[in-house]
Amino acid sequence: MIHATLHQLKVFEATARHGSFTRAAEELYLTQPTVSIQVKQLTKAVGLPLFEQIGKRLYLTQAGQKLLDTCQEIFGGLDQFEMAISDLKGLKQGQLRLAVITTAKYFVPRLLGPFCQRFPGIDISLKVTNHQHIQERMANNDDDLYIISSPPEQPDLKIYPFLENPLVVIAPQDHPLAGKTSLPVSCLNGQQFIMREPGSGTRQAVQKLFMDHNIDVKVRLELGSNEAIKQAIAGGLGISVLSMHTIISEGTRGEFAVLDVEHFPIERHWYVASLAGKQLSVVSQAFLSYLLEESHAMVEKCLPGINHASASKVEMAS
Repeated sequence: MIHATLHQLKVFEATARHGSFTRAAEELYLTQPTVSIQVKQLTKAVGLPLFEQIGKRLYLTQAGQKLLDTCQEIFGGLDQFEMAISDLKGLKQGQLRLAVITTAKYFVPRLLGPFCQRFPGIDISLKVTNHQHIQERMANNDDDLYIISSPPEQPDLKIYPFLENPLVVIAPQDHPLAGKTSLPVSCLNGQQFIMREPGSGTRQAVQKLFMDHNIDVKVRLELGSNEAIKQAIAGGLGISVLSMHTIISEGTRGEFAVLDVEHFPIERHWYVASLAGKQLSVVSQAFLSYLLEESHAMVEKCLPGINHASASKVEMAS
């Protein structure tokens, strides 16, 4: 292994992560033959096969898995060293890999803006997806930090609550229940309903409340986008439960009525999470500290009233 180069290790790591010479070549801007040659030379240096090919997919051998673990330690150590040196120089430089659930896109950019202005040397990779895919990314260690609305059942996470996330019942302005107060939750029985897609944290919270109170709605549509749900509501296709963030942040509040229904808002929080065994980089730690210390004030400034989850403090749209 003394003859293995850092370049060969990078090529091997990309190939192992993608399970494909072709995709590794695309990521590294190399030709496929170049990638194959580098992996072949590294295999020779190790003295044992690193991959086995089944069909079109490459799978790591036991030796390959050991080498991948070593590569991740090496690259992680080099990243830490580079960012630590930048920190000693009074700079925050490097990349922050951030994955957030779909609804968080309504406020996360507002938090990232001031952070990037404070640390202009930081590049941010932002992935927006649902809870199910977030868990997959956690399992693959794809990101530094995760912003989620319900903690997954994984013991190997460090989770910090940092902001309230009230879920409210949204209806068109001309809905028969709009403007009425203290509605019993039973009023939702039989309502035409627009539900988020399976795997959504919002859907899970709504289904739990409906099950607890024996509420049976008529699910007319299942949509994977808050924007699509808002358009469906505005088109009179039904009502839904969405985060208050989705209708305040874009100035669309006047298009909808927030129904004053018993047991709503569903009190939830935003959480930032990291893998328990992962050593956070200087950049990741800086963003985590920023998020915990300043996100509440920043969102309150941008979105007045959004942080109060109690029913009495959620202003009804008129």
